[in-house]
Amino acid sequence: MPRLTKIFTRQGDEGYTSLGDNRLSKDDLVIEALGDIDELNSSIGMIIAMRPQHEEVERCLTQIQQDLFDFGGEMHVPERKSISPEKVLWLETQLETWNKTLPTLKEFILPRGNPASTACHVARTVCRRAERSLVRLHRQMTLSNPEMLRYINRLSDLLFVMSRILAKVSREEELMWEKDR
Repeated sequence: MPRLTKIFTRQGDEGYTSLGDNRLSKDDLVIEALGDIDELNSSIGMIIAMRPQHEEVERCLTQIQQDLFDFGGEMHVPERKSISPEKVLWLETQLETWNKTLPTLKEFILPRGNPASTACHVARTVCRRAERSLVRLHRQMTLSNPEMLRYINRLSDLLFVMSRILAKVSREEELMWEKDR
């Protein structure tokens, strides 16, 4: 894989970018989905930068950042399958393990709490947008790896559970949505 040796090339000044051997408009669905994945990865980096006081969550988020780079790589080179059923299962296992430690929800919670918990909520919404971009892309040109859609779907659920875990660690009270308030 080529390394970045020059940060600006002036090649994108006309609204096009290179993806492998292809020149694509910067508003192409592939580029949009890649941008959403990149934004998601940066959002996760922001959570880690907040030092969430939970080593397992930090380790998990770091692994997810690695996976998201693999994800983008797979979108660049679809024949290189990197998002596997095992990665989806890993997310599901984390999700189930941590969710068992939380009180059952009877109502929606408002997305808030300490800074790291709230940043998880923001990352969750970015993840949902990335998922919508991938679904649009999948409808236009079938993704070569359906695990990508599963992974991104489970990830948004895991980010929600992580937000609750991080709120619990700092003893933040979850504020429930009051219907018809």
